[in-house]
Amino acid sequence: MGNVQKKPHGRGSPHSEPNNAHHGHHWRNRGGSSDKYKAAQSPDKVANGTGKRVSTASVRADQSSGKKGAAAGGNAGGTVNLDAPCGALPPPLARLKNEGNLLFKNGQFSDAMEKYSQAITGFTDSGIDSPEDLCILYSNRAACYLKDGNSQDCIKDCSRALELQPFSLKPLLRRAMAYESLERYRQAYVDYKTVLQIDISVQAAHDSVNRITRLLIEQDGSEWREKLPEIPLVPLSAQQHRREEPPSAEALQARAEQAARDAARKAEVRFTSLKQAGNDFVKKGQYQDALAKYSECLKLNPGECAIYTNRALCYLKLEGFVEAKQDCDAALKLEPTNKKAFYRRAMANKGLKDYLACSSDLQEVLQQDPNVQEAEKELEEVTVLLRQSLANAASPAKPRKTVPITEVEDDEETAAVHDPETNRGGEDTTINLAPANAYEFGQALNAARCRGNTAVCASLLAATAPETLPQFLSTQLDGRTVSFIMQSLDAHVLEKDPNLVYQHLNHLHTADRFSVVLMLLEKDERRHMTQLFEHLSAAESAEFTKNDVQNLANKYI
Repeated sequence: MGNVQKKPHGRGSPHSEPNNAHHGHHWRNRGGSSDKYKAAQSPDKVANGTGKRVSTASVRADQSSGKKGAAAGGNAGGTVNLDAPCGALPPPLARLKNEGNLLFKNGQFSDAMEKYSQAITGFTDSGIDSPEDLCILYSNRAACYLKDGNSQDCIKDCSRALELQPFSLKPLLRRAMAYESLERYRQAYVDYKTVLQIDISVQAAHDSVNRITRLLIEQDGSEWREKLPEIPLVPLSAQQHRREEPPSAEALQARAEQAARDAARKAEVRFTSLKQAGNDFVKKGQYQDALAKYSECLKLNPGECAIYTNRALCYLKLEGFVEAKQDCDAALKLEPTNKKAFYRRAMANKGLKDYLACSSDLQEVLQQDPNVQEAEKELEEVTVLLRQSLANAASPAKPRKTVPITEVEDDEETAAVHDPETNRGGEDTTINLAPANAYEFGQALNAARCRGNTAVCASLLAATAPETLPQFLSTQLDGRTVSFIMQSLDAHVLEKDPNLVYQHLNHLHTADRFSVVLMLLEKDERRHMTQLFEHLSAAESAEFTKNDVQNLANKYI
């Protein structure tokens, strides 16, 4: 495979040169012998070197110079004009090129290569400005290298020719054959496909593409296309041999898909490069530069969660807390359980002094991974800050004056408790155990709590519908009140009516600000709460199970 001695199939040999330099990248017709070689022998026999050699004046002149004579095939009277003009080449260089062409046709590839090399050297020394002619000389010498099995030098000369004349057909085809002979199938595939963009009728390129495609599938599997180098798009000005009929829908679709793959591959490479650059800047502490790189990444791929969290880190370091929070929000939309996003949003909220939101995010981090010590330390600090914030926000309260709670009129059935311990200066204070609104409930609960009378609180709770408890507590919910209610339920209600305790607890956590109060509970208050749930779990009831109690406890503890 990749036998460089074989001539490609197609409309003519890729090794026969055109008549002049102005058509250096065109194919010749089948069996294309040049008019400038006015040999009477048939072109095929001359190309194969099978005709008889007949000396001519031109050949004798060449021999007299000590060089190998060029074989001129033909019958008597046939001559080859070695002095025929070649594009813009001066006569000495044109003769060297003609001699090389004739030697090549007769299979004397090493001698032909020497002639082309001399012509290239002379071209360079003369300072001629004719890239087309120099392209042809390199392409011709590449053909000699290819025939001699020197694929590496063939590739070099073809690449030089293509630098001079991009999308020149013969250098592309010869380089493709050289790549194939070296089993560099991906590069060969790209060059063959480029040839077909220039001239879709080159059968040798079609055959080679089909053959190499099978090899690449065996070598790279189903993802062989992704591993190909980029196939250049040939401009219309270079597509001089394309058939007039428009490309098929399949060809257009394939071209569009390839273009899309190439664009995606380029974007992916640039994305990776920008991300790495951003990471390097972060390691150096250059957060502004890193931020710029991550922003460019998001323009290429706005769906990459890690870039949002990385940029959020930069914003945090630069104290752009609002922007950091926005990036974390975007990251959590993409990955709702992203731990980094929760933690960095918590830090942004801390910077914005939104301690409640900060605490909520830190608790989410610890719920996902209790071993994150940084989050645990931050939560402790934020809890202190939140308490200070709530204390500062509250207006200076005047010392509360005990307000006597009197019984309602006789026409309403109301239970009242006489509390002798509350008598002050002979004033008798009673507690209303049937409050009609949040204000009356608050007064009764406050009176019981001030005296530490859990029995009265238990009676008040027993007379209160569980679903109304959150509304009654909305105006005075705090940690001490919650703890007092827990102690009262545990000491006086649980044993008599565990179902009522469960119902009260099931509604209590829905009260406004309950989550804030829960976070600010002291150690002893949390112990009372845990103790109540332990006792409730041990109670027997047909209305709830231990699993129900555990699920409810998770909302408190």
